[in-house]
Amino acid sequence: MKLVSEVYQGDCLEVLERFEDEKFDLIVTSPPYADRRAKTYGGIRPENYVEWFLPRAAEFLRVLKPTGSFVLNIKEKAEKGERHVFVLELILALRKQGWLWTEEYIWHKRNCYPGKWPNRFRDAWERCLHFTRNRKFKMNQQAVMVPMGEWADTRLKSLGRNDVVRFDSQVKSGFGKNIANWLKRDMAYPTNVLHMATECGNRNHSAAFPRALPEWFIKLLTDEGDWVLDPFAGSGTTLQAALSLARNSVGIDTRAEYCDAARAKVSGVQLELLNEPPRRTRRADRNLSLDIPG
Repeated sequence: MKLVSEVYQGDCLEVLERFEDEKFDLIVTSPPYADRRAKTYGGIRPENYVEWFLPRAAEFLRVLKPTGSFVLNIKEKAEKGERHVFVLELILALRKQGWLWTEEYIWHKRNCYPGKWPNRFRDAWERCLHFTRNRKFKMNQQAVMVPMGEWADTRLKSLGRNDVVRFDSQVKSGFGKNIANWLKRDMAYPTNVLHMATECGNRNHSAAFPRALPEWFIKLLTDEGDWVLDPFAGSGTTLQAALSLARNSVGIDTRAEYCDAARAKVSGVQLELLNEPPRRTRRADRNLSLDIPG
């Protein structure tokens, strides 16, 4: 399998013009937040954010396949005692543009930054907004199943009479349970809350997210050989994740130093895959060749 990982410097609004319609299976990205990373990306005022984002989202809509997904990691900040509403405004504007707001995942930061404020607590989560073009889209739920956990070893050892039949709940909610259905199960489907630490290898970038975050969505929403786009690629975490999972990828960023970091990151994955011992090599990685343009 020949894999491609391309890095482009420039504004994604302009760079994406060179790509054909319906090329990508997944767009997963974390754009500059409003009024954040001013030294890195100049900063965008909350009241201007929707106007700035929509033309770029129109390009995302054009280059995404009908069965594809767009995952947007974003979080509004608090200022002068209240939260900004630009993310809520953006969701409504994207729906008017033609996107379906399919789901919202919560990234729970297990090791969020400490701090104290008079009217709120620490930010321990961020939004991962899932948009699609159509109601039917590619989704591999089994690819992200999780182990049942230690509770199954203890809870399922001794089942009572009410555990082996479906019965009405004690609060008369109309929902029942049959604990016996969990017997002999090793894996379960996850929830829409993703518990991931903020630690990552992008220490030279001001707005890095952990590699596990794009990896999870790439597994869920693409197949091997599919195309992944990160239009605000930063130092290339999404590209690194895509390549390690045998997906083609394109990353775009305005900063030359981050584009260089992204190229170095995918080159590192290339070496890892080519030097991987045969007994650990996935079938899709055998006879692997990679095209990483400079």
